[in-house]
Amino acid sequence: MPDEPAGPDAAAEQQAADTMSDLRALADDSAHEARTYLATVTDIASGANPAAALPLGLLALSQVLVMGARLGAIEDIVPEDRFEVDPGPDVELDPLRESLTNLLEGLDEYADVVDPVTEPELTTGSVSNDLTVVASALAHGLRHYDEGRILEALWWWQFSYLSDWGERAASALRVLQALLAHVRLDADADAVSEAEFDALHP
Repeated sequence: MPDEPAGPDAAAEQQAADTMSDLRALADDSAHEARTYLATVTDIASGANPAAALPLGLLALSQVLVMGARLGAIEDIVPEDRFEVDPGPDVELDPLRESLTNLLEGLDEYADVVDPVTEPELTTGSVSNDLTVVASALAHGLRHYDEGRILEALWWWQFSYLSDWGERAASALRVLQALLAHVRLDADADAVSEAEFDALHP
């Protein structure tokens, strides 16, 4: 006897299971990106390789903004509980901020705008603060993820991306790209000419 077609309840349950599977995969990918960002920024702040700080920061921000864009592009994620479960005290990130501030001395502050859409007034931004704000938001979500609260982690990453860290990451990305461009392109013309001559006449 042929199988009877699944009823509406079964179809709804399957759809819910598929959606949860997709969200779990998204959470796994997001957690991986968050850990990579935190590891990279911690490595930058250590000062072990200051020459790589700008390109590594640019790469880390670019990758984590892809994560944020994926979260921003989907519908609002609603956790099972209508309140955020307290994950405990946040990770202490002041040492990270201070290390980044010292590393970026002379390059840290930049001109920014409050909101390019509603409040275009000039203000001052800080790359070290931006990098730390992103790290704090990602670390907070990771604590939910590591406790098995997948929807809670996704909700937090999505909400904080739209409300805070996405903007800070985008601002810092633009500044680091500009700094890297100046380093690469603003070289003395005579020095560039001599380097080209040396390269062509070993």
